Amino acid sequence: MNPAPASHDLCALQDLEDPGSRGFEIDCGMATPLRLFVVRKGEVLAAYYNRCPHTGAPLEWLPNQFLDLDDSFIQCAIHGALFRPEDGYCLRGPCAGQSLEPLGLDVVDGRVRLRLPDSEDA
Repeated sequence: MNPAPASHDLCALQDLEDPGSRGFEIDCGMATPLRLFVVRKGEVLAAYYNRCPHTGAPLEWLPNQFLDLDDSFIQCAIHGALFRPEDGYCLRGPCAGQSLEPLGLDVVDGRVRLRLPDSEDA
């Protein structure tokens, strides 16, 4: 039997607006803190590394602002690339056809928990 993966408590589900997004920086024992964000839109609750596949730069244009003005897509602040919230797939921009790197989430007792990646995956 495999042990359960390590996880980190992020926030209460009710603290994430719908639609909305929120960034996190977690010290999880790696050389650098883990920078990620969570997006919530309807039935979608997803987490991604906070880095654009085109430049590697953080995506948000204001703190916790990862969605475009219509709250329809995740938007890169540097070049305006648009990503689908449900799978991180880039629909428009210089990284079209690429995807954001997903992270695993669980909701346990109303709390959003991040499944921590193995150190070699981060």
